[in-house]
Amino acid sequence: MTSEDLSYEQLKKEIKRLKRKRSSQVNLVWKRFTKNRLALIGFIMVSIVIFMAIFSPIVSPYDPYKTNPLERFKPPSMKHILGTDALGRDVFSRLVYGSRIALEIGALIVLFEGMIGISLGLISGYFGGVVDKVIMWLVDVLRSFPIVVLALAIAGILGQGVINVVIALGTVGWTSYARMVRSKVLTIKELDYIEAARSIGESNLSIILRYVFPNVLPTVIVMVYLMMPTALIASATLSFLGLGVQPPTADWGSIIAEGRMYLLKAPWISTSAGFFIMFTVLGFNFIGDGLRDALDPTSRRN
Repeated sequence: MTSEDLSYEQLKKEIKRLKRKRSSQVNLVWKRFTKNRLALIGFIMVSIVIFMAIFSPIVSPYDPYKTNPLERFKPPSMKHILGTDALGRDVFSRLVYGSRIALEIGALIVLFEGMIGISLGLISGYFGGVVDKVIMWLVDVLRSFPIVVLALAIAGILGQGVINVVIALGTVGWTSYARMVRSKVLTIKELDYIEAARSIGESNLSIILRYVFPNVLPTVIVMVYLMMPTALIASATLSFLGLGVQPPTADWGSIIAEGRMYLLKAPWISTSAGFFIMFTVLGFNFIGDGLRDALDPTSRRN
C-alpha cells in the first residue's frame, strides 16, 4: 500500500483500525503486567510510598519538626519505631513527611526533563537532517559527563532550593528521553499511514501529535518509571551535599546528611533514610521493568 493508493476515507479507516488494535494491545499489556510478580510487588511498594506521602499527617505519629531535647538519640522502640535524631525529633515521622518532598521533586524532575527530551526526540527523529545531527550532537556532549557532576555545577550556579534542583537535574537528564524517542520515531515515520497523511496535506505538527506521538507514548511511560529512581537518587544526593532541600524541611537526603555525624552513636537515622530511598527506587524499577517486559516480551527472553 502506497500513499498514492490511499484516499482520505481509506486513511480514516486505517486510523480507526489502528486505534482498535491499540486498544486490544493495551488489554494484552495489562494482562502481561499483572502476571509479573516483581512488577506487582513494585506496584505495592510504590503505592505504600504514595499513600504515606498523601496521608503523612495521619501516618506520622509525631510532628516531624517538633524538637524535644529530653528525647535525643533515643533508639528504636515502641514509642519511636525508628528512634529519634539529635534534636529529639521522631525519625519515622520525618521520613514519612520526606516521602512527600521526594515524590514531588522526583515528579517535577521527570516532567521537566521529559518535556524537553520528548519534544527534541520527536523533532530530531521526524525531521532528520541537520536538525537531527545538531540535537544528537548535544545529546552526546551532555552524556559524556556524569549527570550528577553536571547537576552539581548547575545547582552551584543557581543556588539552593527545590526549583533550582529541578532545573539542574532536568537540564541534564533529558538526553535519555530524546535518544529513545528518536529511535522509535525513525521507525514510525516510515509507515504507510504517515506517508498517506503527508500526501493529503496534513501539517508536520498535526502528523507528529496525531500519529507519531501516540505510538511513542508506551515507550515514554516505561521511561518515566525507569527515570524516576534516577531523579530520586540525584535529588537526594544534592540535598545530602547541601544544594537541595534545606533543613529543617524533612528530606531523605538531608536526613542522611544530618545522621552521618552520628553513625556510631545513632546509626538508625541515616540507615532508615537510606532504606526508604532504596525501597522507593526498587519499587519504581520493578514497575518499569514489568512494563517494558509487558510491552516487549522478547526483551525479557533476551
